[in-house]
Parts: sequence; structure tokens; C-alpha cells
Amino acid sequence: MINFDVKCKYGHVFEAWFGSNAAFEAQREAHEIECPICGSNHVAKAIMAPNVGTKSNRKQPPTRQAPEGGEAEAGEFTEPVGLTSLPPKLQHELEHILNRVRKHVEKNCEYVGVDFPEEARKIHYGETPDRGIYGEATIEESEELLDEGIDVIALPMTRKSRLSDS
Repeated sequence: MINFDVKCKYGHVFEAWFGSNAAFEAQREAHEIECPICGSNHVAKAIMAPNVGTKSNRKQPPTRQAPEGGEAEAGEFTEPVGLTSLPPKLQHELEHILNRVRKHVEKNCEYVGVDFPEEARKIHYGETPDRGIYGEATIEESEELLDEGIDVIALPMTRKSRLSDS
């Protein structure tokens, strides 16, 4: 198994395991790899610094480097990549908390899908009853809602988790 850092077209970086480089490419081309943050299936391998051992008294955190100049290769994105690794225990705790938030939202709010921006506006402007909703919106749509004074928050919910836990 090979562990790759994968980046979606919006710059979210996540780790994923593959049987081989060919398996990654096949899944990427079939759009089977989905960003756990935004659900995008337009992904590429993120540029990673090699994991080189250091003396125990000189340990430094790993870094990821963004591509410098030039054109991106096919399947690569040129946005800078930040350090996103968390210690395993903290990662597990965060995933547990986010899963509880997701379940609470799904239990107590109405799923409106891609109509989220339109429904949020209707509620904000009093055209429909005030209620909790969740759904899908692009980054641009979310920014427009915020500019209009409509409170929204992005939650890391994937389509797969909604389907598999219902």
C-alpha cells in the first residue's frame, strides 16, 4: 500500500492509501476519489517533501512544498499546500467530534441539497419559515451568502458519509 497526500481543485489536502500508483491514477481518472472536505472528485497528488530521517535531537516537522513557477503537470493544481497533519490521537478525536456534529445536523435539520443557497436566502428574507437546513454550496455561493449577511458555516461532510450513516 502507498500513502499519498491528495489535493482537490480547491486546495484541500488529505491522505489516502492506494495499492499502487496505477491504482491511484485509475481511481482518479474514474473520479472515484472524493475530497472529504468539499466532496470534489477533481483531485491530484499533492507535492510532498520526502520523509528523510534525522537525528533524534534534530527532529523537525515535515513540510509540503508548493510548485514553483512553470505550468502544472496534468492532474496537478498550483495552489500552495499547507501543513495539515495532526497527531493521530488528535485526528481521531477531531473526526469523532465532527461525526457527532454531522449526525446532529442530519437529525435536526432539513437536507436541501444543491438548493442550499436559494433556500438560505428564502429563510433569511422571510419568504419561508425559519428552520435549520443543510446542503451543498460552492465556496463562491457561500461567500455571496455571507456578503448578504446570511450566516453559513462549512462543515466537512461528504456525500458518502451522509449515504452510509443514514
